[in-house]
Amino acid sequence: MLSKLYFNRRFCTAIQSPRPWLFVGLGNPGDKFKGTRHNVGFNMIDTFAESQGIDMDTVFCIVDGVPVLLAKPQTYMNLSGESSGPLAAYYKLPLNRVLVFHDDMDLPCGVLRLQPKGGHGSHNGMKSVIHHFRGNREFARLRIGIGKPPGQMDPKAFLLQKFNATAQERIDVGLKEGVVALKELVSKGVEESARSFNTDQKYKHIKISVN
Repeated sequence: MLSKLYFNRRFCTAIQSPRPWLFVGLGNPGDKFKGTRHNVGFNMIDTFAESQGIDMDTVFCIVDGVPVLLAKPQTYMNLSGESSGPLAAYYKLPLNRVLVFHDDMDLPCGVLRLQPKGGHGSHNGMKSVIHHFRGNREFARLRIGIGKPPGQMDPKAFLLQKFNATAQERIDVGLKEGVVALKELVSKGVEESARSFNTDQKYKHIKISVN
């Protein structure tokens, strides 16, 4: 079954209690999509893995005594749920132990938002994930702001563009802040970590909007 899930992963040890977290970053596989706005979910996974001293060949780590599984669906963005759903089911994880990272055009570039649950926000990858969770939206998500397309630019073209130097710098800072929030989430839970993190990001949002 695992060979059919289309994930890049290998687990370094058996999963034991406490119950693991599953972190899923959304994006498109392949070199041509690396560095594009639509792939910041993948980038969040990579940044978190790096913070734990592991690479994406061994996507399992322990954070404050809690097992964390890291996954990057290889089914392309619009079919992300085809692998996310079965993976959560295989490990018998309730959806309140699943966190999905994805790009969000409604947030300024580099601003993040942690939410305990929610809708798909017209994001095709999230639509697929919710569909394969049987319509259940009771899972957490980390929204990673990429900003809106300029002028009359086609949003699809915008998503598949790479960041310019200024935007990439903001994303890099945001991902590092995301790592801190994720570590706190593992130890304190979604609700508590979201309150403090989102407050900090709100003021960052205001600062970026003014600038």
